[in-house]
Amino acid sequence: MTANDIVEELRSLGSPAIKKVLMKHGAREPFFGVKVEQLQKIRKRIGVNYQLAIDLYATGNYDAMYLAGLIADDAMMTKKDLQKWLDGATSHTICGYTVPWVAAGSKHGWELALKWIESPKEQIAAAGWATLGSIVSVTPDEDLDLAGLEKLLGRVAKTIHGERNRVRYCMNGFVIAVGSYVAPLADTAVKTAKAIGRVSVDMGATACNVPLATEYIAKTRARGSLGKKRKSAKC
Repeated sequence: MTANDIVEELRSLGSPAIKKVLMKHGAREPFFGVKVEQLQKIRKRIGVNYQLAIDLYATGNYDAMYLAGLIADDAMMTKKDLQKWLDGATSHTICGYTVPWVAAGSKHGWELALKWIESPKEQIAAAGWATLGSIVSVTPDEDLDLAGLEKLLGRVAKTIHGERNRVRYCMNGFVIAVGSYVAPLADTAVKTAKAIGRVSVDMGATACNVPLATEYIAKTRARGSLGKKRKSAKC
């Protein structure tokens, strides 16, 4: 099965209603408006396929790019692959979720994330923070650079409110991720969350809200999930 075959299948699954919703969330043409539920079914059928993921992403079709992230063989992704994907991201969903998910599962995630957060380009910097959040959600605490993460929390506390729109959103998500998934730094993350308070982000024409980090982390603790890692950052 080729990328073209998959794109034709996606075309048949497109929904005008879903397309309208996705457009409000920043998706840009070309795309068909396929439900994530349908993409997950295709993912289960295909499994992991490095080359097919590369080919799907190269189509520039939003639905295909999202699917590419789901079936990508993260371990085979090179720095060049990941940078090319980020540079070619057509929406904040792709640069804030798809690329970070794959980067987090690769051996280059931490290095690239630290590089990306320094970018003057909003979507690249946002992707860097999102990648860091994904990394801590799936990586055992003993394999994390805890000192480095603590410094990053301090950076968020000092700079978040002066950052660009989507960068603020992903920084806030990073604090939540550390507070939820990294037990040794949970208290530090809570202090950071209290210091930054509510983060203002323009979410466009959507009904989405920016989660309050203190509340989110508290809920994680209340249900006994603090420190429980995810099998995959992808969803």
